[in-house]
Amino acid sequence: MKFFIDTANLDEIRSAAELGVLDGVTTNPSLIAKIVGDPSNFTYSDFKAHIRRICDIVDGPVSAEVTCLKAEEMIAQGEDLSAIHENVVVKCPLTIDGLKAIKHFSANGIRTNATLVFSPNQALLAAKAGADYVSPFVGRLDDISTDGMELVEQIVTIYDNYGYPTEVIVASVRHPQHVVTAAMMGADIATIPYGVIKQLANHPLTDAGLKKFMDDAAVMKK
Repeated sequence: MKFFIDTANLDEIRSAAELGVLDGVTTNPSLIAKIVGDPSNFTYSDFKAHIRRICDIVDGPVSAEVTCLKAEEMIAQGEDLSAIHENVVVKCPLTIDGLKAIKHFSANGIRTNATLVFSPNQALLAAKAGADYVSPFVGRLDDISTDGMELVEQIVTIYDNYGYPTEVIVASVRHPQHVVTAAMMGADIATIPYGVIKQLANHPLTDAGLKKFMDDAAVMKK
């Protein structure tokens, strides 16, 4: 399984990259908004420059999301975003217009990530349109008392049944168990907030064992 980090925070990206486990980055408008200090001075050019800085840190796919709703506008913006760096993946919402844009990008060698996917039908459409990645949002489904991981299992099964090359990115990850379950289901990627990445390394028995070892290591000072 590949690990992406779900953030636009450069410090978090650098810290995750230092762990040696980072394969890519996903961003979205909400994550970009979190890193903007003064919205009145943040331009579209600033956004593109920020994506470029992310690409300079991580040698892997970097999803940059379109911020328009019509297919022709998504296509124009997506082509502009893809020109930033060869690692940029254009993120499109799973809508009718989004599918049209994905089809265009697929035909022109631009990689895409179909986002805001909440049903197996949407995931099937994304694969047929030629999306390179599909992002089911498991945490948001859990929020409405629906099993988000069941959707991942359905998508993985459908893609395996027909040999679709579209990779499944488990998104909206809220806790380590989402990552474990995704790995057991055979999802290709989990895109994980930095806080959850750190939680993956934690275990109380590790902490207790380390304390015991360090206490016992004190004899070496005598």
